[in-house]
Amino acid sequence: MSIQKQAFEKLYRDHYNKVNRLCLGYVNGNAALAQDLLQEVFIKVWQHWDSFEGKAQRSTWLYRIAVNTCLQQLRSDNKYKATSLETIKKEVVVEQSVQKEEMYQQLYACINRLNKENQTILLLELEGLPQSEIAAIIGIKHNALRTRLNRIKSQLTKCVNNENI
Repeated sequence: MSIQKQAFEKLYRDHYNKVNRLCLGYVNGNAALAQDLLQEVFIKVWQHWDSFEGKAQRSTWLYRIAVNTCLQQLRSDNKYKATSLETIKKEVVVEQSVQKEEMYQQLYACINRLNKENQTILLLELEGLPQSEIAAIIGIKHNALRTRLNRIKSQLTKCVNNENI
């Protein structure tokens, strides 16, 4: 097995779940659409493996590809636009309680109301990426990211509490 293939497989194993959750956030929890996007992301990573310049961590490069892929699909194809809460209800795991299901639906709806860049920041933060890495992915300074995170949290709190954002 080639070194490139081994490195790709490690990147895939280490980041599959995080990229999947990131994609889920962009398609309002629709698992089938998230899987399509996830597959596209890793295909692009494999196809452009040799173009990685090493200016950032490979994981940062992966997340940038993931964000761009999700945004591109949202812009170009109506079937990737946010789905209704009724559609999400059908896809929620049966074992989850009704209360937990509603909480997730409300949270996704609130996240969906954020602008796309703030969605990206929030989803990467929820994935546990270091803030310095998120700042590099977005292309802003670390201090600006911290300020944006506080504003995003404030907006989500208002939204969840049924106030306007």
